[in-house]
Amino acid sequence: MSDTRKSALMVLSGGMDSVTMLYEYAKDIDLAVTFNYGSNHNARELAWARYHCKQLGIELIEIDLAFIGRYFHSSLLEGADAIPEGEYDFDNMKSTVVPFRNGIMLAAAAGLAESNGLNTIMIANHAGDHALYPDCRKSFIDAMSAAIEAGTYDGIKIFAPYTLLSKSDIAIRGKRLDVDYSKTYSCYRGEEKHCGRCGTCRERRQALKDAGINDTTEYEDEI
Repeated sequence: MSDTRKSALMVLSGGMDSVTMLYEYAKDIDLAVTFNYGSNHNARELAWARYHCKQLGIELIEIDLAFIGRYFHSSLLEGADAIPEGEYDFDNMKSTVVPFRNGIMLAAAAGLAESNGLNTIMIANHAGDHALYPDCRKSFIDAMSAAIEAGTYDGIKIFAPYTLLSKSDIAIRGKRLDVDYSKTYSCYRGEEKHCGRCGTCRERRQALKDAGINDTTEYEDEI
């Protein structure tokens, strides 16, 4: 971001990717927003979103999107036992797609950004999500950014610098930033300990390993 003043609103979950972005771009971020949409792991992610915003002195707004949990269909909304185990690939993880989730969140973030005089929305989608989640792909982010720019007086744009990075790439950045990943949450089951078996747990483990980070995550299936 070329503007050195704080001018961005960040969509923050409390997972590895968004927490890394929060620390990497903290000087640009005026405001963060997190959404409660009823996912299995929402509450555990939210606790870390609050923690890291407090550490950095960034205001966090929490917005309720409970209608998603009530009316949309996804295993991510249907309890721990609905989450498939296995690798983070299309066939195994397709059931976790929450239809147009990022589109809804970015639309809400656009209104919030314009209401607060901010010119940029940040989101931490990454390359590992592209095959599975349509609203994480570069084509979608570019189209949504164009729509938001056209639909706001201030010409607000989306800044998504992790779009072409892998989760391992992000973890490597986080290591340089000294991000404490033990204070993030990834597991789609949403229980006290990471299960270690679902696609997101496997992806988390691999990313930390690739980055040379000691993985202190508590997993149910310690190996």
